[in-house]
Formats: sequence, C-alpha cells, structure tokens
Amino acid sequence: MMKAGFLRDVGIAVLTLVVLVAIPFIFTKPSLRDFLIYVMAYGLLAMSLNLLVGLTGQVSFGHAAYFVSGAYMFGLLMQTGRVSIPLAMLVTVFGTAVLALVIGAICVRLKEIYFSFITLAFQMFIHSIILTWVSLTGGDQGLRGGIPRPPFLGIDLSNSVALYMFCAVVFVICILIMRQVWQSPFGYTLRLIRDNPNRANYLGVDIIRMKLGIFVLAGSMASVAGILLALFVSGAYPEFGFWTTSGEAIFMIMLGSSQLFIGPIIGAILLRLLEHFVNIYTEHHGLVLGLVILAIVLGLRKGLADFVVDFFRERKEAKASAEESEQKKSLKERTA
Repeated sequence: MMKAGFLRDVGIAVLTLVVLVAIPFIFTKPSLRDFLIYVMAYGLLAMSLNLLVGLTGQVSFGHAAYFVSGAYMFGLLMQTGRVSIPLAMLVTVFGTAVLALVIGAICVRLKEIYFSFITLAFQMFIHSIILTWVSLTGGDQGLRGGIPRPPFLGIDLSNSVALYMFCAVVFVICILIMRQVWQSPFGYTLRLIRDNPNRANYLGVDIIRMKLGIFVLAGSMASVAGILLALFVSGAYPEFGFWTTSGEAIFMIMLGSSQLFIGPIIGAILLRLLEHFVNIYTEHHGLVLGLVILAIVLGLRKGLADFVVDFFRERKEAKASAEESEQKKSLKERTA
C-alpha cells in the first residue's frame, strides 16, 4: 500500500513538473515565469510552515528566520567564488538545519502561545544581526554585489528560462519529500501528538524528539525557499526575515488550508494574485488586502481549499443518501 502511494505521488510529481516546464513554451511572457517563481518560493515557505501548523499543531510566528538564513548563507557562499551552486545549496540546507536544531531544542519544549512568541523572538534576533552586521550582510541595503550564477553540469542559470526550470525541479522535489513525510508513520505520529499528546506520551512516543525532528525539517525546507528567491532576485534582503514574511506564510495557510496537503500552495497563489490586482487598482493595498483576507477567513471560517473540498464531499454524501432513500422506497414498493 505504501509503495503504491509512493508511486502515485511520484507520478503526480512528474506530471506537475511536465506542466511547469511546458509553461514557458506555451506562454512566453517573462512576467508569468516571474510570478510562478515567486509562488514556488513562497509556496515552499508556506508548505514548510504547515509541517508545524497543520501536521503538528505548532504555530510558529518566526519561520521566516530559516527563509532569510537560507538566502543569506547561499548568497555569501556564492560570493566567495569557490563553490558550485549545488554544493552551496547543500551546505546552506545543512547549516540552516543546524540553526533550526539549536533554536528548536529550546522552542519545542514550550507550548502554544509561548512556542509561537519564542520563535518570533529568535526571528527578530536574526533579523537584527542582519541589520547590524553591515560588513558581512550589507545591513538594510541587503547583500551587496549580487549573487553569481556560474554554470554547472551544462546548466546556465543566468538564462531566465533555465533558472525557471531549475526552480521548478527543486520545487517539485521538495514538495514530494514533504508529501512522503506527510503520509509516513512519522507524520501520523505527529498528528497523534497534535490531537492527543497525553495518549502519545502514554504510548511511549518521545514527543520532544518528534517535534524537534519536524522543526528541523521545516526549517531546512524553508531555507530551500530562501535559496530559490535569492537566485531569482540575485540578492538577499533583511525583509526576507522580517516578521511580516512569517505573517504572509500564515496567511497563505489560512487562505488555502492547513489540513489539505496542497492547501498552502493554493493560498500562496491566491495571496500573490490578490496583491497583484490590489496594487493595480489602489494605493491602499495593505488595507484592502487585509479586509479581503478577513472576509475570507471569518466568512468561511476555513481555507478556500477546505471550503471547496467540503462542498463536493457534502454533495457526494447528499447524492449517496438520496440514492439510498430511492432504493429503499423502490424496495418497499416491490414488496408491497
């Protein structure tokens, strides 16, 4: 059963990659590619955060710490001119995982609102370091000098189409990894911890170790999102690690769904589209965007993906109930 599920997920991942790769050849406008790269980067950030929110029930207000760490680590490594892009990515993900391990060892021992605010405190601490260590990070001007994109394995990321395809491949691989975690015994153990921690403890589950494991994985995936964005904009900026970036990731989860696996990606698309059209038609984009999000969240009391899934589920159940009633009525008529 698990093998069949894995093969199905791989098939869906390959199909998704084919669609993403085909887009630049069907729609040649660079603006669409740029939009999709933004969605991939921020979608990965939201998906990684949902490993904590939806799977484990831990709401982190400081998840952008690993997003910005990934962008800056990768950028600084590439500026040395001594490493290739794949090696810089691997070192960055490992370095961010170590950072998440250190921070997570403190955070996961706390519950609910205390966990949320201590993660925010660590994020603002990292943001402050970036602003004050001007000689290394460039301060509020961002990482100076840009990020080189030397060719590797015949791939030249200075070409916009090649960069898009590279981002699409990395995005799909990361989503596939998170999907396997979501469906694994580890994932179901995290759901048990979320829903009934006392029972999990009674069954001998090491709750702290499990929470720390998913915290590190979520931080690592967020660092990949930061790398993609840094490659795209050829730089890294303090705004990547400001509290509003974590807030955007939470909004994406709320707009999409925390319980549906692809919900955060749907939320990322919706939020980016909302920002795009609101910025076109009004200068008060923050106010309008906030009102729209409040209307969706408070009006539906669930993500849009949840609403659609529940709508079709209720229709299916109603149809099945009607068919069952019709069968019972027909049976009574035949026996009468």
